[in-house]
Amino acid sequence: MKICVNCVLPETYPGIRFSQDGMCSYCRKHLELKSDLEELQNRYRSKFLRLLGEIDQAEGSGRSGRRAYDAIVAYSGGKDSTYTAAVLARDYHLRVLAVTFDNGFLSPQALKNIGRVSEALRIDSLVFAPDKKTLCRAFKYSVDRDIYPLKALGRASSVCNTCMNLAKSYILRTAIEMGVPLIAYGWSPGQAPVQSSVMKLNSRLIRQTQSAVARQLADIVGPKIVAYLLQERHFQLLSGDFGRGESRSMYNVHPLAFLQYDERKILEEIQALGWQPPADTDSNSSNCLLNSLGIENHLQKFGFHPYAFELAGLVREGYLSRAEGLARLAARPDEKIVSEVKRTLAALA
Repeated sequence: MKICVNCVLPETYPGIRFSQDGMCSYCRKHLELKSDLEELQNRYRSKFLRLLGEIDQAEGSGRSGRRAYDAIVAYSGGKDSTYTAAVLARDYHLRVLAVTFDNGFLSPQALKNIGRVSEALRIDSLVFAPDKKTLCRAFKYSVDRDIYPLKALGRASSVCNTCMNLAKSYILRTAIEMGVPLIAYGWSPGQAPVQSSVMKLNSRLIRQTQSAVARQLADIVGPKIVAYLLQERHFQLLSGDFGRGESRSMYNVHPLAFLQYDERKILEEIQALGWQPPADTDSNSSNCLLNSLGIENHLQKFGFHPYAFELAGLVREGYLSRAEGLARLAARPDEKIVSEVKRTLAALA
């Protein structure tokens, strides 16, 4: 299989093209923009700091005032979301609520890490564990059917798309209901560009996304889909105000894009908080057993690894060596874990 000489993207990746010297079109585009990356990071870091000042001003009485939390962190228990929670709570002194969407397949060690790190950071933790039978139906349906466009599958497997869509929707409705202005994700620089690291929520786009999720999953999940998706009252809250003159502006942020991303440093810092790497997950996940099945299914159906795009981005930026990226893509999921997940899905779906 032909693989880019600069990153790790294979010829099977959607839309890829190669130059005569073997460099992929994504790397060529990156080289054109590379000189602007540091300036972009500085710009979005400054934008984030200005946003924190606006949040303080909107509250009116500082961080000891009416609002319970400044930010909700989508906390999976993995290394990047752990570090994101630590940065916001420790370095930016935000009042953080860690919200975990327990998909029923989180490693026991990941759940321990969530408790330990939340306690070490002295942040509140909310774990939402939906009915496992309902989730298993949705996950098995995602594995068996082609329900997502190829563009979405270029960055994550089908089963991961389903899990992320439900988790993000639940976290968003929680933030709206609680009046929390920031929703933070632990996306690595390879997962999302710096240009999206500070983004105001757009009701129209959210409606479109919610409608797509409903079309894809409502039939299989059934009436319980209401528990995950936004209802009209959430959109009214998002577009209105609290009735007290406060701003309803809400933002998605992923600060790892504009900070210095060093995986070894991240592991050192979070291990000092009590975080320990799970021994039962694949090389591309530090929290979820379901991920292994997603990788296997994706490779069989589409011929490329669902983490290829993320790892290629980390290699281009110099956060990961090409050899390390190729090694992660070459490592296959543990068949024992995959078989156990399949048995669980078959029994409960």
